[in-house]
Amino acid sequence: QVQLVESGGGLVQSGGSLRLSCAASGIIFSIYTMGWYRQAPGKQRELVAIIISGGSANYADSVRGRFTISRDNAKNTVYLQMNSLKPEDTAVYYCNARRSIQNHWGQGTQVTVSS
Repeated sequence: QVQLVESGGGLVQSGGSLRLSCAASGIIFSIYTMGWYRQAPGKQRELVAIIISGGSANYADSVRGRFTISRDNAKNTVYLQMNSLKPEDTAVYYCNARRSIQNHWGQGTQVTVSS
């Protein structure tokens, strides 16, 4: 059974930092593309960042230069370091694991940035 368990969310002031973690089990982690998505109230879920098995990453324009995605294949974990947080970053952040037609989601972790 595939499980993606996010942690690290919380309440932070504008300009602050948070580090999200997503621990995966039930998959061969190293061959999956891992991603972070977010969904704010009343809005659609959107891509934040992805990292392929080889380590190359891509980011949404809104977070590029502030957020960094990384992965530790030995620990089956993907991270999202979020710096210079803004109130508009407030959302539920979801971890995603994708390979071919397989697509798995975590339960989400709330990030709230106060102004």
